[in-house]
Amino acid sequence: MPSDLYLKTGNALHRVVQAITLGRMGWSMGKIPVLELTTTGRKSGLPHSVMLISPLQENNAIVIVASRGGDDHHPAWFFNLRDNPQVEVAYMGKPKTKMTARVATDEERARMWPLVTARHKGYAGYQTKTTREIPLVILSEG
Repeated sequence: MPSDLYLKTGNALHRVVQAITLGRMGWSMGKIPVLELTTTGRKSGLPHSVMLISPLQENNAIVIVASRGGDDHHPAWFFNLRDNPQVEVAYMGKPKTKMTARVATDEERARMWPLVTARHKGYAGYQTKTTREIPLVILSEG
């Protein structure tokens, strides 16, 4: 499973690409959109930002995946938004927007998971690495 150092280094490199290109690059990985999710730390109360891909968008909602590369533990950002669902999202290089996060219901996940794995095959592999069900998180304006 990916270490915290590996994940933080990947995020830092992604931000360097965006900075060097003045935001012209780094908002997609292949054909999958990238966003910056800012949560409020559940312990610190401070803002924490992470770069994530969004393999699925429906209507005005953006779907993200709390996979952490198939680790047995949810990513820290998932715990933060679970405790405080009010987040900010910079999507595809646009200014940050206030959004509300929620975990997909069992029915929503059952419908969305095949769509997510069709767009990013890695998620299916991540699910086989862990016994936890990898959550889908739905971000919507408001």
